[in-house]
Amino acid sequence: MPKVPVGLTAADAGLAGDRVVAVGSTARVLVAATARALRGDDCADLGHPTPLSRFTGAPEPVRRAAAARAVGRVALTPAQTAEVDAERVARWIVAQYPHRRWPAVVLGSPHGAAAHLAVALGTPWLPAGFELTVHWNRGAVDRPQAALDHGAALATRLLAGNPDVHVRQVHCPASRGALTGATVALAVRWRTLPAAYRRFLADRLDPGAPVLLLHDARTWPLLDDGRGHSFQVGCPASGLDPVDFHPDAPALRQVLRAAGGDGRHWTPPQVTTPQGDAEHGVESGFDQAAQEWTGRTGHPLHRVRVPHPDALSAAVADLYRGWLRRGGKTGNRLVVECGRLLDPWQVLRAGLVPYWCENATRRRVEAVEWWLASSEPFSSVDVLPEPPGVRSPALAGLPQWLAVAGFGRRRRALDRGCARGYPVSSVPTRRATEVLRNQPYDLPVPPRLGMADALDALRAGGSHQGLLVS
Repeated sequence: MPKVPVGLTAADAGLAGDRVVAVGSTARVLVAATARALRGDDCADLGHPTPLSRFTGAPEPVRRAAAARAVGRVALTPAQTAEVDAERVARWIVAQYPHRRWPAVVLGSPHGAAAHLAVALGTPWLPAGFELTVHWNRGAVDRPQAALDHGAALATRLLAGNPDVHVRQVHCPASRGALTGATVALAVRWRTLPAAYRRFLADRLDPGAPVLLLHDARTWPLLDDGRGHSFQVGCPASGLDPVDFHPDAPALRQVLRAAGGDGRHWTPPQVTTPQGDAEHGVESGFDQAAQEWTGRTGHPLHRVRVPHPDALSAAVADLYRGWLRRGGKTGNRLVVECGRLLDPWQVLRAGLVPYWCENATRRRVEAVEWWLASSEPFSSVDVLPEPPGVRSPALAGLPQWLAVAGFGRRRRALDRGCARGYPVSSVPTRRATEVLRNQPYDLPVPPRLGMADALDALRAGGSHQGLLVS
């Protein structure tokens, strides 16, 4: 089986796409997993054990130092931000997919259920942006204003060579822990369809093939300078609310202590937009460009607005159950994936229903519990809780994950490899493959899902949760 290309190096100066896009970022993992599934391959080569696995029981300062050293080996230097070419990143993304005609394409915000949906449709998934991390020498977890100053200078360098992107800087010690003081996290979002995407759509789609655009509709307070760079303190994925990042918030003090910071130094910059789109939103220019391209070429465009990740996860899980049953399978075996722990091909091979949790926060785990409580029972439930590598008051404990597994009537399994050292350990994506390979075969795969059936299922399964399909 041919392997997915690991890099795309252009003839001119600059950085290869696989050097730019942050290792372990959601979009990177989802593209890799989707491309492999469409090739009939699993994710056994995705992710390797990190040095942090040796420091699970170490004192917090030792573990934080090890984490900073590990991220330092893969983050960009400040000077390298001037070498980032967003168009080259787009070429690297589309190059990962097999060179053939496709019946549709899924674009937009990163979401594990979007990858599963794309695989059921037999189509690629292309993100509307990507993430990168850059060194912040002498940085500090508890200095958001200093992070803004440093990030603004980095964004200026990046935007100079990439005028068609927006750079969102996220300073969130609740989701990144001590790494917040070692690197700056930048979410780069295209403000139009990159040329590589346009060529891909023109050359690789069947005539009249539909385009599905997914929007993460969550909002967050932010500071926007109006020149292509915006800044937010905290993020929805933290499992906390914006108010929890106020200097007097008890949750913030716990987060900063765990990350090696001091709440007395925390002085966030004043927001200018109380409710702007969060870091994984889709730029209006990207949406408009997709609409113009589809209107000009005769390809139908459908949009799905996702108010919170659980809505799409539940709708796609219900969609899979119905699709599997129409293909003659039981649809009664569930796998609850989390974060980077997913494998769409192994899910298909075993005839499983996938439910994807964005992360290990209590809110996300409570959502799967509510969905399971209102669903027809499953005979087996396998749970893969990704350890976030940080401590936070917003995280779900192992008893809550065990409660999710407890919904299985005959089989109730919480992966021990994920549970070992939770929540501060690190587990590679390939752990999901290793676990799911133990599931019995349930082939052949059902006939490819049609877009019309997928949209009907999303409307039926997600409308009550606010999923808007148009």
